[in-house]
Amino acid sequence: QCCLNVCEFYRDGIHIISSSSVLRCKELYPYKVCSTMLCYVDYYNFFFFFIKQDTGLHYDRYLREVIDFLEKDQHFREKLHNTDMEDIKMGKLAKELDFVSHHVRTQLDELKRQEVSRLRTLIKAKQDIEGGNDIAVDHQALLKQFEYLNHMNPHTFEVEDLDRLIKSATSDLENYDKERHEEFKKYEMTKEHERREHLKTLDDEGRKKEEEHYEEMKKKHADHPKVNHPGSQNQFKEVWEEADGLDPEDFDPKTFFNLHDSNGDGFFDEQELEALFTKELEKIYDPTNEEDDMVEMEEERLRMREHVMNEVDTNKDRLVSLEEFLVATKKKEFLEPDSWETLEQNQAYTDEEMLEFEEHLAQQEEDLNQRASDLQKQRDELERQQEQLNAQKVELQQVLWEVVGKHHIFTVM
Repeated sequence: QCCLNVCEFYRDGIHIISSSSVLRCKELYPYKVCSTMLCYVDYYNFFFFFIKQDTGLHYDRYLREVIDFLEKDQHFREKLHNTDMEDIKMGKLAKELDFVSHHVRTQLDELKRQEVSRLRTLIKAKQDIEGGNDIAVDHQALLKQFEYLNHMNPHTFEVEDLDRLIKSATSDLENYDKERHEEFKKYEMTKEHERREHLKTLDDEGRKKEEEHYEEMKKKHADHPKVNHPGSQNQFKEVWEEADGLDPEDFDPKTFFNLHDSNGDGFFDEQELEALFTKELEKIYDPTNEEDDMVEMEEERLRMREHVMNEVDTNKDRLVSLEEFLVATKKKEFLEPDSWETLEQNQAYTDEEMLEFEEHLAQQEEDLNQRASDLQKQRDELERQQEQLNAQKVELQQVLWEVVGKHHIFTVM
């Protein structure tokens, strides 16, 4: 009866069902909440995970607005109820767009037209910049960035658009953290390269002092309190005591989860999870210290979140449910974790990668120098041609004056 009431409550459009309400029902009436409804909540939260937070994707706003409109259509929500996770990821749900209300379809059409207009503006700006720098524009690479919609039809939002959007968002989010790691690696190698280049500009004594200072900063950064293993009992107990002001002896995983589920939806999303690591990160990083790099702090936060997600998020929906959390707190890894190796113990790049990076930079510098040399030659040639034109102009003026002078003399005579 509980499950039926919740379903009816949802269908009436009075309230969009949340996972927390179902979990609460399950707690009160453990034998009356059907497995289908619980599965529905899992799929619902996976699909509408995108509404809850900034995904970091360059089409995040478009993605959110499309899903927001679809979520308002009763037929679409009901079909979502009967669609499993893999079918959603494969885009089978997209076919239900044909049955969405006319009002919603009209709104989706307008959203797409606005997005196509935005993309055209971006492409035009990129072409102007690269064309102005005499760089060949890679149109295929440009179009690949916009695979989340069918740009061949800029006017209406069709099944193919929804299919592309779901598949692209799923794939891009899976690769998003990987790309962030690659960007961080590039950042670290650039920083090391600039340090090495700076050393080349110093004399022996200056280089020695700079190297000593560098080693001193590394040592100071590494001299910090012990960092608890992310997602371990010790780490959560420390948050419980220092952030929540509670007695660590009274630590209760379920209460802890509810305290830090800031939006009360029965799940930890990535932002809520990352917030739990602030105390650990403060042990290592201080923005007022020369030796501490805040970019590295964010990479450490990402590493911690990824680690906990890999350990706890068993259905890989990028959310940690209360049930998943409670199961994890009973594991040995939670109670007796291994020590956590921080970034300074795990260099972001290998020696081979650094060598390849510097060779790439050297090649870029050589290409730029060659380009600068070619441009200088073109400039010199243009100046030479301008001088010739100026000389020809003077000669023509002299001839013209001579002709005019002779004509004047002849007229007078």
